[in-house]
Amino acid sequence: MSSSLEDLIRCSIAVDLGAARTRVQVKGAGLIVDEPSVVAVNTSTGALIAVGEAAARMAGRTPQHIRVVRPVSGGTVVDIDMARRMLRALVGEKLQGLRRRRVLLRAVATIPHDADPLARRATVETLTGVGARRVELVDTPTAAGIGCGLPVERPEAAMILVCGAATTQVAVLSLGSIVAAGTVGLGGDTIHHAVVEYVRNRHELLLPNQAVRPLHLALTGGVDVADRAEVLGRDVVTGLARTVCIDPDDVRTAIQPPLTGLTDTIRSVLHRCPPDLVADLAQRGMVLTGGSALLPGLDERLRDATGMSVHLAEQPELSAVNGLAAMMAGRISPFTARTR
Repeated sequence: MSSSLEDLIRCSIAVDLGAARTRVQVKGAGLIVDEPSVVAVNTSTGALIAVGEAAARMAGRTPQHIRVVRPVSGGTVVDIDMARRMLRALVGEKLQGLRRRRVLLRAVATIPHDADPLARRATVETLTGVGARRVELVDTPTAAGIGCGLPVERPEAAMILVCGAATTQVAVLSLGSIVAAGTVGLGGDTIHHAVVEYVRNRHELLLPNQAVRPLHLALTGGVDVADRAEVLGRDVVTGLARTVCIDPDDVRTAIQPPLTGLTDTIRSVLHRCPPDLVADLAQRGMVLTGGSALLPGLDERLRDATGMSVHLAEQPELSAVNGLAAMMAGRISPFTARTR
């Protein structure tokens, strides 16, 4: 955690800038924004056309003069100007009430544990550009651990996986700090692209976004190989619409490389932990947070690969922003996770 608890209590707004969604909580008002981190802009005039859900629906359906932009990647801001414009559109009017009450707008935001100084500065500049007088930064695994109720402040080990859109952060927490951590390029988007590439190479078919999500069910062990899924896409050669049948077993094969990378990262993090903490984790297991933690069958595969118990946090997609809100309020919730 990069800031002291005293500094965090003075904050009035919590921001979780994710590659998939942006979530904002205001002290005393709760969650006021939960929208996709997407902006649609007119490339000819530079005008902002849509943000959030409206912009996300435009992805893959825009004419040449409209560009759909994702200003956040891997939990860090990659386009400060677009990120500012997105936040202004999402929270600008909602923060006017705080300014009218002459509240000094202090913000706290999540940042990946391995973010470099430039990435941290980009997050600070984004929030100061929308009116924050001061910005505190908290490592995402720490915030998510507090948000799902892990006893991160105790001298006990707590392993958390923050499963994002493009990356997954693996961290072991103890005494309010990160003991060992690692990041792997696995997330909802990674799984999506792996399935798309498999279908393109195997069947010469380009899939639309809505056709990929049903194939995620192949991650679960309960889907029979005989249950072939029909998907509609565009033929790479002819450009015409075509339907093919996909075997769930083939989908599992396609996504195996990124899943292997995740298990390797977990083993690497455990290897860098003191034996006493590893003994704690053998009993407690790991907790999945983040939007991609809801991928079907992810917990089962991790349990089989590591031999550890795997728990899914309640509302895993909100764990990080809830953790920031808990720190702003000066409280820590009891552990609430369910095993799947």
